[in-house]
Amino acid sequence: MDLTDQAVTGAGSGGTPEPGPSAPAPSKPRSPAPESPAPDGLSGSDRPRLARHVRLAFDKRRDCPVLLLPETVVVLNATGAAILRLSDGERTVEEIVAELGAEYAGVSEDEVRTYLAKLVGRRCVELVDG
Repeated sequence: MDLTDQAVTGAGSGGTPEPGPSAPAPSKPRSPAPESPAPDGLSGSDRPRLARHVRLAFDKRRDCPVLLLPETVVVLNATGAAILRLSDGERTVEEIVAELGAEYAGVSEDEVRTYLAKLVGRRCVELVDG
């Protein structure tokens, strides 16, 4: 499953795609305590949703799903868009992973958590208390 997206700044003026964030340098694996949240800070019971200033849309010109932010467009791949469509503040991360697993082969809960954690860090997604 490829979860790499591209940001396009100045989208109204025909901005050019910038590559997504580069892969982090390899690090020593961590073993979280059994009751602590996942290393990325998200737990399976978190309920993600798009932040108020963010909108998921389909860009006809680019023929792909996009995330619209003030003065920025993030071009999404199909998997990233599927994750965000399910991130409605009602479903938990575990429920999102289960629904994706029914639709796609090889869905990794860790990849979904990491993807959502990056979007939380960019303030595109927020977590709802459940």
